[in-house]
Amino acid sequence: MARTKASPKARKSTPKTQYPTIALTGSGFKGQALLHWLENSPIFPKVIFLDYKKPKTQLKKTKYYRVDLTENLADVKLYDILAEEKVDTLIHTALPITPPRNVAWAHELLSVGSMYVCNAAAEAKVRKMILASTADVYGAFPDNPAYITENQPPRGGLKSRFIADKIDAEKQFLKYAQKYPQSTVTILRPATILGPTIQSYKTLYLSRLLVPTVLGFDPLVQFLHEVDLLRAFQAVILKDYPGIFNIASKGILPLSRAIKLLGKIDVPLSLMGLKSLVQLLWFLDISPAPATHLEYLKYSCVVATDRAEKVMGFVPRYSCNETLLEFVGAERLREVRLQEEASLS
Repeated sequence: MARTKASPKARKSTPKTQYPTIALTGSGFKGQALLHWLENSPIFPKVIFLDYKKPKTQLKKTKYYRVDLTENLADVKLYDILAEEKVDTLIHTALPITPPRNVAWAHELLSVGSMYVCNAAAEAKVRKMILASTADVYGAFPDNPAYITENQPPRGGLKSRFIADKIDAEKQFLKYAQKYPQSTVTILRPATILGPTIQSYKTLYLSRLLVPTVLGFDPLVQFLHEVDLLRAFQAVILKDYPGIFNIASKGILPLSRAIKLLGKIDVPLSLMGLKSLVQLLWFLDISPAPATHLEYLKYSCVVATDRAEKVMGFVPRYSCNETLLEFVGAERLREVRLQEEASLS
């Protein structure tokens, strides 16, 4: 069974000067950040990068294989690579943060692609599996508890196909854990990620001068600094912590307060009007997300992080306020640079 109980004990890893072969999927923000760290860490002598396109990072020791998880028989190709390279640990980050416009392609990548990853890993006898998920899988509902623990079943897929596919990816990993109890399977569910370099539909939303909100609603929001996200991944890579872990900064903020701290203008709109507007902008390729994600502007989806702290000893360096202010500083710095470039051109 997947170890998701309240207080499982981490399997102690023997101290090592070097770790066995580690493989990584996905060229998004999470994949790029982890690849940069693995490339520059001497304790990982052999790194395998798996994606449909070459990473932007200059590879020195990492071996790149082109693998498109949406292609038929991708699991066969993936198995050949994992077995040949004798991969010990596989980190699966090939799950987009921002909803892709091609729903069918997203399903193939998230749901079917994750099944391919697990099938190949099982055949290659991969010892350790790590999945990059999201706290959004819990969904935003009026009956959510003040702090959602890992024991609450994910319900976000009831309103969003994109979230449903992410939940299905989790199910593939949980089935793997159940079928191969000798393995270590870890799922990380981070809150909304902010920082100097990350870009997502949520950072685009918060970057607007006029920030639309739902009239009559002011949900609590929770953030995670991109540095703390990387630290959480490092923790579960360096030691074995099976199970599901919520990851978020300390503290929460009402959405209206967060918008004010960003120096933006809150524009409350009626739910029906906002839904129609967002869906129209989505079809016109202007909105970064469909109207189904408006639920997160109505109801809170705040997670408890006690388990990560007790089991992993993980304590974020940045608070909720500090994470938001760091994002504000980075945004203003980008604006200054753009103005300088425009004046020079």
